Amino acid sequence: MTVPSHSRRRFRPARTGALLLVLTVAMATLGVAACSDVIERRSEAEVDPSALDKEVTMPISAVVTTVLNAGEQPRSLLRRAIAVGHSQQVTLHTVHHIEQQINNQTSRDFSPPTVTIPLTATTCSDGVDLTLGTATSSDPDLAQQLQSADGSHAGFAMSEVGAITALRMAATPTTSDTARAALEQAFYQAVYQSIAFPTAAVGEGAVWTVRQEVGAGVPLEQVTTATLTKRQGNLLTIGLNVTQTPQSNLWALPNNAGALNIIDYAMHGAGTITVDLGLPLPVSGAVTVGGTQTFRDPHSAVLVSQNTSTRVQWGR
Repeated sequence: MTVPSHSRRRFRPARTGALLLVLTVAMATLGVAACSDVIERRSEAEVDPSALDKEVTMPISAVVTTVLNAGEQPRSLLRRAIAVGHSQQVTLHTVHHIEQQINNQTSRDFSPPTVTIPLTATTCSDGVDLTLGTATSSDPDLAQQLQSADGSHAGFAMSEVGAITALRMAATPTTSDTARAALEQAFYQAVYQSIAFPTAAVGEGAVWTVRQEVGAGVPLEQVTTATLTKRQGNLLTIGLNVTQTPQSNLWALPNNAGALNIIDYAMHGAGTITVDLGLPLPVSGAVTVGGTQTFRDPHSAVLVSQNTSTRVQWGR
């Protein structure tokens, strides 16, 4: 995703169109959490075209898990036990909604197209390698561009408890910047709606939290409360409840475009996923996180309201 470069300046009500552009692009990065790393690395790749087909690794912030209720007996450690080279066919579907209003202007929808990515996930010694099939989109133009990404590779490095610690991307040389950005966004959404297991033994009915810092311009603490609602051998059904809380009262816009005061920020969500401990990725399920935010430019009367949601769905 390429964000226009802007020098630091004061926003004026007469120039709300420029602010709208910056906010619209920035919200796409905010919703994906830490996508600024992608923006910076993309700039480097644009300087060196030969780097476009090389693998890029992006670190993911660490997680902290805490058991609130160990659940019923029998209890055991939840750990994936997968032989290296084992494969799984799964489809990732992402939807990201952005609705924005500046002052009393008419609300506008800037939602990016949906993306659906068929994946072949293969376990390796330090995580999961992903081979992308022909991705599709709700937007015909993007769907056409995504065809050139067929055969691209990605991957997740994972910790012992299943937390994703890094995202690897290696698009085909013919993949356009637009298609590349859409794929990166989809994978970031998936990464930050994934779940880590607790370090202690648990049983059916167990409840634990997963804390993680997400966001770029706005540092957010994301707390996911997971409940092991059912276990049948290696098959786990896990209910998820997600909240995001800003750790600052300022939102720093990308590329030194200024900062906005956070007036209110309410983001939460829920979902259910099914995990097979013998497979590298979720078997099925979906998680939706959404809410509203209000920002104010400290140098003008510009008030910005956002209504956003992100849905990550796994299935066949």
